[in-house]
Amino acid sequence: MTPEVRTGGLRKGRPRGYRIDVWVSEPERAEIINRAACAGLSHSSFLRSLALNSPVTSVIDKGAIDHLLSVNGDLGRVAGLLKLWLATKRGEGAKPSDVDAMMNEFRSVQKEIKQVIGSLAYDR
Repeated sequence: MTPEVRTGGLRKGRPRGYRIDVWVSEPERAEIINRAACAGLSHSSFLRSLALNSPVTSVIDKGAIDHLLSVNGDLGRVAGLLKLWLATKRGEGAKPSDVDAMMNEFRSVQKEIKQVIGSLAYDR
């Protein structure tokens, strides 16, 4: 079978003149479409990368970033409650220096979470 040569209507990127047909089942097609979307690639680019053993870089899952943001917010609320407790019950149950140290650790963890989120979201 002779390859079909494409002469016009080329899209952005490198010009390509040949096409390869691949027969797949409906579940396989759906999985390929899903994986290509997760990688931020067209179906063609995704399959080409796999076939030519090129690395397929994944687009960060927005859900994972949202979860990290949620954890960061929860940590901020816990730190706020601890700060409130410190203000109303100063010196009761724990040394103020221990509570202050814990507050500093909360801030440090929040800063680290923000750095991870930043690197995931913007260093693609």
